[in-house]
Amino acid sequence: MRKLQLFVCFLFLFISSIVTAQYKDFSLNQNGDTINATNNAGQKLGKWVIEVGELRGEPGYVEEGVYKKGEKHGYWRKYSALGDLLSVENFIYGGKAGLQQYFTFLGEIEHEENWKGYNPDAPYDTIPVYGTGSGEIVDYKIVKAQPYSVKDGEWRYYEAGRLIRTEQWSNNNIVNPNAPKVVVGKKPYVKPEKVDKTPTMLDWEKKHRGKKYVEGATHL
Repeated sequence: MRKLQLFVCFLFLFISSIVTAQYKDFSLNQNGDTINATNNAGQKLGKWVIEVGELRGEPGYVEEGVYKKGEKHGYWRKYSALGDLLSVENFIYGGKAGLQQYFTFLGEIEHEENWKGYNPDAPYDTIPVYGTGSGEIVDYKIVKAQPYSVKDGEWRYYEAGRLIRTEQWSNNNIVNPNAPKVVVGKKPYVKPEKVDKTPTMLDWEKKHRGKKYVEGATHL
């Protein structure tokens, strides 16, 4: 039994020395897993759980995900202080890529975004060239790929879980910039119906036609 205890103690010290050599700083969660680690170069790596407290009236939140080479990479989730899911975002080396989803505090979808992120395996990229003010693609050009993140694809907006508006983006350019926009909370303009004037109204207008002010009338 004594030998077993010594072996376990030695194993723990051995693992701790390896972790300490690999990370400059780190924390352990309740399961004993390593989180919030930085390497000797100061880069964040591995799983991180970040807690942000309430500030200037803005509610606090918690976000969790993985860092790779010091940048957010893969899926990141954001929660309210009460544990409600607020967003699910996807990153490639720090830039948003693919579908991003955002939710209300009631758990309903609020809006969705689509982004194109930098692909480190593709040294060159083909981008469209748009006409001035037309939103139409007039040409394509090949450029050296650089770390980036641009709006690309369909963006969807919801109200009470119902789709109310969509936008189509291509390389940070809205495809149809002249499309009518839906303003949430305002009703569309409806032309008033024509109302036939009564004989009394026609007689009143005839008597006072050409007069600048009429006693008893209201002027705005």
